Amino acid sequence: MEKQLKLTVIGAGSTYTPEIIEGVLARQETLPIKTICFMDIDEKKMEITGGLTKRMLAAAGYTGSFCTTTSMEQAVDGADYVIAQIRVGGLAARIRDEKIPLKYDLIGQETTGIGGFMKAMRTIGPIMNLAREIEKRCPEAWFINFTNPSGLIAEAVLGHTKARLLGLCNCPINMLADIEKTMTQGSPYEYTYVGLNHLSWITSVIVGGKELIRPGAFTAGTGMRNIPDIKLDPELLRAVNAIPSSYLGYFYMRDEHLKKCQRAEKSRGEECVEVEKALLESYQNPNLSQKPEELAMRGGALYSTAAVSLIHSIENDTGDVQVVNTRNNGALPFMDDSDVVEVKAVINSAGAAPVPVGSFDNTHIVGLMRAVKAYEKLAVEAGLEGDADKALCALLTHPLIGDFEKAKPALKEMLEANRAYVGQFFGE
Repeated sequence: MEKQLKLTVIGAGSTYTPEIIEGVLARQETLPIKTICFMDIDEKKMEITGGLTKRMLAAAGYTGSFCTTTSMEQAVDGADYVIAQIRVGGLAARIRDEKIPLKYDLIGQETTGIGGFMKAMRTIGPIMNLAREIEKRCPEAWFINFTNPSGLIAEAVLGHTKARLLGLCNCPINMLADIEKTMTQGSPYEYTYVGLNHLSWITSVIVGGKELIRPGAFTAGTGMRNIPDIKLDPELLRAVNAIPSSYLGYFYMRDEHLKKCQRAEKSRGEECVEVEKALLESYQNPNLSQKPEELAMRGGALYSTAAVSLIHSIENDTGDVQVVNTRNNGALPFMDDSDVVEVKAVINSAGAAPVPVGSFDNTHIVGLMRAVKAYEKLAVEAGLEGDADKALCALLTHPLIGDFEKAKPALKEMLEANRAYVGQFFGE
């Protein structure tokens, strides 16, 4: 009898969802997903994405079952794979994360700095609840998390539950796509990817035995659609001697990013409100039965590639290499084994086995990774315990903050603005 898998999507009202369904349908012959279950607390949005999903499934000749529910317990029960893509507080909370820090001359961004910290504080509780339901109702399931900040969330779940979590981001895939377009031009290549989620670098690209990232001569760069386009100086890239993810621009060009955010008529979250509104309207077109091209404007490009490729590789025991967020386990000798890092890993039925990097002498990358990992660990403790002192200490540790006179009032205002979602800090 053919194996029949259940795939659950938590946060299925997200406009990213058609990316996942597209990926599932493209793998029908090798991935026997016979039950797809959507769960979201926003019934209206889930009805819209669910309607499009039904049309996509029908157009592709999908013969399995499909259901929607507002019950996490029902959705998770018996699942083989659980994908989480939740946004606690919605885009309104994201906009606050982006705008409040600007008053204190701090960068407001949804995944890093104080904005990313507040998103984590809202998210840790619900994600831990989900992880515990997975432990209870489907302990052998793979928990695949897109929810940002992905690396910090993975640090919390893997450090405090037994859920089999792997964290994902589309950033590595987009970086590699850029390399193939601008550097390797279709030739086979080898690469080294090192970092934490949204703090990562490609430190080696080898084509035909030749290293393309050469000390003192490297000037390439990559870009992401959902990050302000501020070019990195070639001299900076030569000094770093690596291809940084676009999020490193916030670290390397922080004043320019801060000024650009302060001058902007709309924050990225406000732009996303408009994009999401248009997408949800298009999803309701009864004649639409495939992912619309406009979804790329939302920053969700290649999500299905990341998620479904990972599921396919686990289920089919392929042993191929993908970039994931998982425990270090010796891959990076300068990080603790238990640290969650974003690295290349061999993917098979046992999960992800990080590929050892070996000797690594880029002191700049080592130092920045250790600093941000210390921040992540403090942030996890703060979020789980509702400890305002640890929250402040985490912010003082983060390279984008580190100033008590800014961090203290910004934290106070942001906690109060998010009180409905961070009750652990108020004894609630």
